[in-house]
Amino acid sequence: MHDFILAKEIIDELKAIMAEKKLKTVKKVKLEIGLISLAHDGHPEHTEDISVENLQFGLMSIAKNTPLENVEFEIKKVAGDNWKITDIEVD
Repeated sequence: MHDFILAKEIIDELKAIMAEKKLKTVKKVKLEIGLISLAHDGHPEHTEDISVENLQFGLMSIAKNTPLENVEFEIKKVAGDNWKITDIEVD
């Protein structure tokens, strides 16, 4: 479930970047994912290790029927407690 919430957050961020940079298509997105704070309240017991496979599925599901539908997502697990987009490749 939390993997899908994160996927929605990532897709929303990508849509905002596309609008800001006036991009029509994106070919590949590289992400770094650490432990994600579920409640975003700063309590270490409220974190969860996100499954790369579940996140990948969530990204593909949420991107369906959007300009991000055919994007390849490359996800790398890293230390830390956040996520970030490290690279966006356009056609």
